[in-house]
This record gives sequence, structure tokens and C-alpha cells, in this order.
Amino acid sequence: QAQLVESGGDLVQPGGSLRLSCAASGFNLDYYAVGWFRQAPGKEREGVSCVGARTDSSSDGTTYYADSMKGRFTISRDNAKNMVYLQMNSLKPEDTAVYYCTAVRGTPICDYVDADYRGQGTQVTVST
Repeated sequence: QAQLVESGGDLVQPGGSLRLSCAASGFNLDYYAVGWFRQAPGKEREGVSCVGARTDSSSDGTTYYADSMKGRFTISRDNAKNMVYLQMNSLKPEDTAVYYCTAVRGTPICDYVDADYRGQGTQVTVST
């Protein structure tokens, strides 16, 4: 059964770091734009970061970041493991949310609602 599974969420202090993982099984993430989205209690879901589908073996896809994440978060692919990571540094309490990864086939653009696959989410809590 094809699916995405996130992991790596945890409780971390402000200023700390976490690395979230998005693992795909049953399909090849190379052909998909993979995005990270998050939703905090009482707030709307928002896009965090996106890496476009790979167009050739020399490129991992164009990356995008929401303005508030630029310089703090880094999205990357591990093509051999069929995974995508979100490295999050300098975490702030406002980064607290459930983080979801999604996969959209054959596009440089990420999406949540129209994604081909969505994970179940992983909780990130930034607090003292």
C-alpha cells in the first residue's frame, strides 16, 4: 500500500532544532513535489516548505520556503532512502503545530488538498 509517513516530531526548547522525516513506500518520491504543511490549534493550515519533482538526476528539485521559515528551515531529499527531510533550526514557540508532508506527482508545486498522498502528521511542540 502506497503511503507517506512522517516522523521526528518532539518537544523542544525555543532555539532548538528538529529534523522531520517523510518516508514514502510504494511509490518513488523522485517524481513528486513534496511539501511540508503545518496546522496549529485554532489556526489555519499553512505551507512551510516544498521541493519540486526531480526533473533529472542532477537536480533534487526547486525548493520553496514560507517567509517566516527562510533561513531557519531546510528541505532536502534522500533519494536512495526515498525520503524527504525538513531540518528546523532556531525553533520558536509559534512553530508549534502538527506537521504534515504531502506528495503531488509530476509538478514543481506542492499542494495539500489535491495531493496524491498525505501523511498522518507529526507533532512539534516548542516550549520551555
